[in-house]
Amino acid sequence: MGRTIPSVRMEVKKIAERWEKTAKVLKKEDRIYAEKLAEMAKKHSGEVFYAFDDPLEAAVFSVLLEILKAIDVDSGLLLPEE
Repeated sequence: MGRTIPSVRMEVKKIAERWEKTAKVLKKEDRIYAEKLAEMAKKHSGEVFYAFDDPLEAAVFSVLLEILKAIDVDSGLLLPEE
């Protein structure tokens, strides 16, 4: 309340909303991936705003983190050895 500077978390959500709008103009086969990127960007917006000053950097970090997690689930390459 009363903030003149939007938080990184709020800006990440705005970026994700723009990505969702962009998804609507893409070809059908690309749309699902663009929507997933927007979803991934929002997934960690609550946590990453502590670490980043740049909302785009926070959004990209969130997306990359989710992509790595998806790769790891499929391949098991990044799981720590027990």
